[in-house]
Amino acid sequence: MSRQAENRVVVTGMGTVNPLGQTLDEYWDGLIEGRSGVRPIENFPTDRLATKFAALVANFDPGQYMDRKLAQRSARFTQLAVASAKLALEDSGLRMEDEDPFRVGVDMGTGIGGFEVMTEGAATFLNGGRLHPLYAPMIIPNIAAAQVAINFGLRGPNSTVVTACAASTHSIGDATRILQRGDADVVLAGGTEASLCETGIAAFNAIKALSTRNDDPERASRPFDANRDGFVPGEGAGTLVLETLDHAQARGARIYGEVIGFGITNDAFHSVAPDETGQAPARCMTNALADAGIKPEDVDYVNAHGTSTQLNDAGETRALKLAFGEAAKKVAISSTKSMIGHLMGAAGAVEAIATLLIINRGQIHPTINYETPDPNCDLDYVPNQPRRADVRIAISNGFGFGGQNCTVVLKRFEE
Repeated sequence: MSRQAENRVVVTGMGTVNPLGQTLDEYWDGLIEGRSGVRPIENFPTDRLATKFAALVANFDPGQYMDRKLAQRSARFTQLAVASAKLALEDSGLRMEDEDPFRVGVDMGTGIGGFEVMTEGAATFLNGGRLHPLYAPMIIPNIAAAQVAINFGLRGPNSTVVTACAASTHSIGDATRILQRGDADVVLAGGTEASLCETGIAAFNAIKALSTRNDDPERASRPFDANRDGFVPGEGAGTLVLETLDHAQARGARIYGEVIGFGITNDAFHSVAPDETGQAPARCMTNALADAGIKPEDVDYVNAHGTSTQLNDAGETRALKLAFGEAAKKVAISSTKSMIGHLMGAAGAVEAIATLLIINRGQIHPTINYETPDPNCDLDYVPNQPRRADVRIAISNGFGFGGQNCTVVLKRFEE
C-alpha cells in the first residue's frame, strides 16, 4: 500500500499572484489565451544588463492583502506570499475560528528570499549609510512562511524549503507528508519569489542562463523550441490549501484534486547544469509514480519544468523518455513558463495550480512561442494553441540548481 492511501491528501483552495493575474480566473484566461506576461523592465536601470525584460506582477498593492504598516516592513517576496495565502484561504472557505490553530501549518518554498532588500541594504551600508532596523528579518528566507502564519494565526508545523527552482514543488511534497503522517489537518503549501533587481538579473546573466531577446520580450520564453536562448526571470507566488480528506469532507469543502504521489532525487553532478543523461529526474518521476501506485500510461498530462534553456529542455525530454518509455510519445506536455517566465522558488506551486485548473476545466494550456522543432525535444508539447482534453492524472515537475529534482502527482478527486 502506498503512503498516500493511508491518509489521503486533497487540495481545497488555491491562490496566486503572478505575471498573468491576481485571481484564478485571470490566471486561467491568460493561460488559455496564450498570453505572455513578459515585458521590458522599467522599475530599475537595465543599461548594464544583457537582459532588459522580465515577467513582472503588474499593479500589485500589498495593502489589499495585509496591514499597510507591515507591508512597508516586508520584502516583496513576503508580500506576495501573504497575498497568495490570503487568496487561497478565502478560496478554500476554511474558517480558522472553527480550527485548532496548532493543526494548521505552513510549508513555503523560495529560492532566494528578500534578495532585493539584501542587495540594496548592503550597498547602502557599505557606502556609509545605515541599515533598516528590520533588515535581518526582512531578508531571511523563512520570514514569508512566518508572516503567513502570523497574519492568519496558523500555529502548526511551519517550514521553509530553499531547494532553488524546485522549492515549491518540494513544499507541496513535504506538506503532503506532514498530513499523511498525521501531524496536521491542514497545511498551506506554496512558494514565493521576488528577486527581480539589478543585481539579481546580473547574477543570472553572469552564468549565461537568461534569454537576451531584448527586441522581442514576449517571445523570449520558448521552451523546447530549437531557438531558445535562456529562461525569462519572473516573480510571483502561489499557495495551495492541502487537507486530509477526512478533514475536508467533515467541513464540506470543495475539492480541486488529490495529491497522490511525490518523488525527489538529486543529480549529484554540477552546481547549475543538469546531468545530460536525465537519469536523476527520470528516477524522480518514476519514484513519484510508484508512490502514487500508477503506471506511466495512466498519466494524461505533464506540466514540464520547461525553462527555455538548451540544457534543461533537452534533459527533461530525455528524462521523460526514460521514465515513461513508449508512453512518453503519447502524453501531452506543456510549459507554463512560456507565458509567466521562470518564477524560480515559486514556479512549482504556481504551475501546480495551473495543472489542477487543467484537470478541473478540461483544457490543456499551450506552450507558446514554439516555432522551430528541436530534434532533441521531440515529444508533444501542445504548441501554441490550447487543447480540449479529459485529464484525470497529471504530474508537475520542478528542477533546480544544485541538481534538485521534485515531482508531484495530481489526480482528479474521486470518492
